[in-house]
Amino acid sequence: MITIRPFKSSDWPAVWAIIEPIFHAGETYSWSDITETQACDLWVEKVSATFVAVDENDCVLGSYYIKPNQPKLGAHICNVGYVVDEPQRGRGIASMMCDHSQADAIRQGFLAMQFNFVVSTNVGAVRLWEKHGFSIIGTVPQAFQHPGGYVDAFIMHKQLHSI
Repeated sequence: MITIRPFKSSDWPAVWAIIEPIFHAGETYSWSDITETQACDLWVEKVSATFVAVDENDCVLGSYYIKPNQPKLGAHICNVGYVVDEPQRGRGIASMMCDHSQADAIRQGFLAMQFNFVVSTNVGAVRLWEKHGFSIIGTVPQAFQHPGGYVDAFIMHKQLHSI
C-alpha cells in the first residue's frame, strides 16, 4: 500500500537518489547540473511543504514540493514539482501525489495551482496533468534545451477555488 506523508530529514538520501538521475538526464527539469546541496535547497528548504510517497516499509517511491508560485501579491497561486523513482513509474504514484498536492494546496489556502515549465516532450506528464483538470494556458516556444534539441514548454493551470 502506498501512502503520502510529510517529508522527514531522514528521507533526504532517498529523495536525492530519485531526483539526481532525473535532473541530470536533462529531459524534464532545467537543473541538469544541480548539486545535492542546491537540490535540497530547492526541494526542501525554500518551499511551503515537501511530501514523500512511501510503500508499506516506508521506502520512498516519489516526492513532491509545494510553494507559492510568486511572492506577496502572487502568493495565492501555488507551484508544485513532482518526481517518481524510475522503477516505480506506472503504478499511479504521480497521480496520487497530484491529488494529494491539490488537497494540501486547498488546506494551505491556495486558490489555484500552476506548473510554470512542463516540457512538451514529457507527454506522460502533460496527459496526467490534463487528466487531473489542468489546462495548457501558454506555450513558450523552444524554451527548453532538450538533449534532442530545443522544445516548447507549457504553462499549465488549474483553479482550485472560485475567487
